Amino acid sequence: MIKFYILTDLEGVAGTDRFTQTRTSDSGPDGKGPSMKQLGREVNACVEGIKAVYPDAVIDVWDGHGSYGLFPEDLVGCNYQREYRPHTGQLHDYAAMLFVGQHAMAGTINAPLCHTYSSREVMYYRLNGVYIGEFGARAFLAGVQSVPTIFLSGDDKAASEAKMFVPEIETVVTKQGTGFESAIHLDLDESCRRIREGAERAVRRMLDIAPFTGFTAPYTFEARHYNKYWTETRKPNSNREYVDDYTYRIVSDDIFAMPF
Repeated sequence: MIKFYILTDLEGVAGTDRFTQTRTSDSGPDGKGPSMKQLGREVNACVEGIKAVYPDAVIDVWDGHGSYGLFPEDLVGCNYQREYRPHTGQLHDYAAMLFVGQHAMAGTINAPLCHTYSSREVMYYRLNGVYIGEFGARAFLAGVQSVPTIFLSGDDKAASEAKMFVPEIETVVTKQGTGFESAIHLDLDESCRRIREGAERAVRRMLDIAPFTGFTAPYTFEARHYNKYWTETRKPNSNREYVDDYTYRIVSDDIFAMPF
């Protein structure tokens, strides 16, 4: 039995370029419903691409958007999860990892809806001096478990970021970013078609795509926030060095001790 792991987010799907299309707090569940429907379609297209190569593959799909990005009943041929496995070291049984709906890291020029984990709180993450976003962090967590990251779909800046960390990765661009909340999009059906074809290409090539292992211990992680990190409701953590009111640092030989 061969298994694949798909990570999802909502900001990178075709047709979505405003935070009101992704945040329940801004527009309620109905406001982001069309984006969630498109994410379901793009995930199903990715699943179809995988199963074109391995019809009996087991495919687990993680709903990675903070306020939920998928309607579980929309998914076909895969297993819906809210448990996040990379940071718990539970990826060893998977042949490869794939991303659907991904956005670029915070601070990326003309990258629609770019952010790093929290669009309202985090200015940047750095690992061993390298700026790193959700893709790089998660691809590395998979890589140290010997799992390659073979595919990403999302905006053009997210695709470029992925290739910076994994040059051989297969990518599908769903939209060309023209600003923080603007983009030129593929037709929704065309996006799904390209994702299906791209996922199939990625699976056929996966033995040629090495796990990403670009950092070595000891690991120095640094996070800077837009607002003061220390508050009366957020107590100091003895494992963190507080550089200033906005920035903390963690040094460890254990990558799974990092907060991503």
